[in-house]
Amino acid sequence: MRSTQARIAIDAMGGDFAPAEIVAGALRAQAELGVEILLVGAPEKINDLLKQHHTSIQMEIVPSEDLVEMHEEPLTAIRRKPKASINVAMNLVKEGRADAVVSAGHSGAAMAAALLRLGRLPGIDRPAIGTVLPTIMAGRSVLILDMGANVDCRPKFLEQFAIMGTAYSQYVLGIETPRVGLLNIGEEPSKGNELALRTYQLLQENPLVSFAGNAEGRDVLSGNFDVIVCDGFVGNILLKFAEAVGGVLLQILREELPQGWRGKLGTWLLKPNLKRIKQRIDHAEHGGGLLLGVAGICIISHGSSQAPSIFNAIRLAKEAVDNQVLERIQSQYRKTEATATDGE
Repeated sequence: MRSTQARIAIDAMGGDFAPAEIVAGALRAQAELGVEILLVGAPEKINDLLKQHHTSIQMEIVPSEDLVEMHEEPLTAIRRKPKASINVAMNLVKEGRADAVVSAGHSGAAMAAALLRLGRLPGIDRPAIGTVLPTIMAGRSVLILDMGANVDCRPKFLEQFAIMGTAYSQYVLGIETPRVGLLNIGEEPSKGNELALRTYQLLQENPLVSFAGNAEGRDVLSGNFDVIVCDGFVGNILLKFAEAVGGVLLQILREELPQGWRGKLGTWLLKPNLKRIKQRIDHAEHGGGLLLGVAGICIISHGSSQAPSIFNAIRLAKEAVDNQVLERIQSQYRKTEATATDGE
């Protein structure tokens, strides 16, 4: 009989620190999050790592015979290596043996495998990677999409991103009426290139989106928007810049804390505050991005992910499963179709 726990398939061979850090993060997730983990990869290597942890936790290992290397062309590799770990993990979701997949491997390969094996949700032309970033408002975050799945976009793609982002913000992040912004070079409706101008009009006219206007770069982390849409070219640059800024801030904090016994005492007194700061700005705390728009839950983690980031990626997958993200997005599109029919 199938367990009611979320079952997460992990591409154990994907990532710069695979499989050691992947297995470590998966062990912690199964122990703390109440999920079942299926580790996909080379059984001998995974079993050796599990023994090193001296754990009583039981995990199912699903064998794979290959992996997609970072230098390989994604679509070619996915087709040429049907038994690669990312393909096997996606098949587990397709077959209903897993509820979600997490991979820190080749992001292009993960997207290609998701599209080929899971397909798109009805009404979605292009999937998008959505990433949650912190804002200057404590306890408030912003969902940005697309973060790299689509370098070139049409206005209707961005409109679809806004609808998917709205559903995710409502049912996972708990925001009743998410304020949607369009990333642009100015606040005025007349600003931007042709893509921005045409998208602005679509979002303004869409009754399912609470469109709050253009969001400039300085607005991204202001907390004034709950969802921000852009094409994947801009979004990926924004994501990597934000990650770098977080790393710089953490390094500055380490360097500027006083040395000697006074510094140690001050650090000890500030430890809870410093921990909260790290949680807000360290990208490892966010786990990765959710590939919205495919017919399955897929989390794409950073290639440099270590155990804490993998743990958080699994947490993200569990939240998406528990909050029925796929069903919510499909429900939004049924409303879109109904609105379009009523308007004819």
